[in-house]
Amino acid sequence: MTGIENVTLQQVIVHKVGNPSRNEELKFSANALTLNDDVVSAMLTKYFLSPFNENEHYHFTHLSDLSMNEVYTYVTNIFEDSKSFNEESIKIASFLYSKSTHVKVKEGELYVAVFDNVMLGNETHKAVGLFKSETKETFLKVFPHGQSWEVIQDEGIDINKLDKGCLIFNTNQNEGYTVCVVDKTNKQNDTRYWITDFLQVEPTANDYHNTDQYLGLCKLFIDNEYAEKFDVSKSDQVDLMNRSMEYFKTKDQFNMQEFAEEVIHHPEVVDTFMEYKQQYQKSRNFEIEDEFDISLSAVKKQDKNFKSVIKLDKNFHLYIHGRKDLMEKGYDEMVGKKFYKLYYEEES
Repeated sequence: MTGIENVTLQQVIVHKVGNPSRNEELKFSANALTLNDDVVSAMLTKYFLSPFNENEHYHFTHLSDLSMNEVYTYVTNIFEDSKSFNEESIKIASFLYSKSTHVKVKEGELYVAVFDNVMLGNETHKAVGLFKSETKETFLKVFPHGQSWEVIQDEGIDINKLDKGCLIFNTNQNEGYTVCVVDKTNKQNDTRYWITDFLQVEPTANDYHNTDQYLGLCKLFIDNEYAEKFDVSKSDQVDLMNRSMEYFKTKDQFNMQEFAEEVIHHPEVVDTFMEYKQQYQKSRNFEIEDEFDISLSAVKKQDKNFKSVIKLDKNFHLYIHGRKDLMEKGYDEMVGKKFYKLYYEEES
């Protein structure tokens, strides 16, 4: 997230949230942290906010009525009355505790915080943050002992690794606020309690979301379905991956029909892709539009996942950026090994 240095951390309180299925406790703090150390406040602000992608938005939901979403209601009360901060933070911790029953959910500290002057687009907003620290790091502490120094082992939090986070901006309240989410642990479907059970948020279908999800869909399709259902080589997969990314890098708008004609080409592959897209959307419980403006931020994020590499045993890696017609693949019976033949004009 950008502009962190201008953010004001106004309030923070910490509660201990265990897993009730293991008889771990829920412990409340009586008071918020005393924020009279500017260095500590700056470190906390960086720890809380730096992992967020401000372009990737979610919003609170509920099957029947948005006001029945617990976290949405507690956060709204904090926005409307700052004096309710401690009371509402206890409600938030209690609700998280009730949703932490899966065997893989770890005990940890829940931080509830209030920020001001948080950047969203070209505007700044007040925001409420919910953060959970589950992973402890071992470190060595050096301290003086008489005329010497001693070293002991201790455990603490790595301020560069936020496990779980949710940042709620005080905007678009009627639509479930604008929300950013981090979930670095328990990513399996059966343990995504932070997003689905606790927060009950869904992605906001903006240009960033559509671009990001379509590229993710293409990557999974090429890696799995395309390779499994069609007689294609690794170089064919890389070629389709390159053409897909090139489309998103060079176009301003996405159009599914145009993408199918210019990138996928073959009708039977297009049909299989559309079937895979339906399964992809159903499994994630959201839809991706077939026409939208392409987000360059989402393209940049996904670009690093589109690795155009063919790994040959443990000896060679071929990085392919285009011109599949300048490659030949064969088998040398004399040597008893497969080979690639590459045509080029000059080397550097």
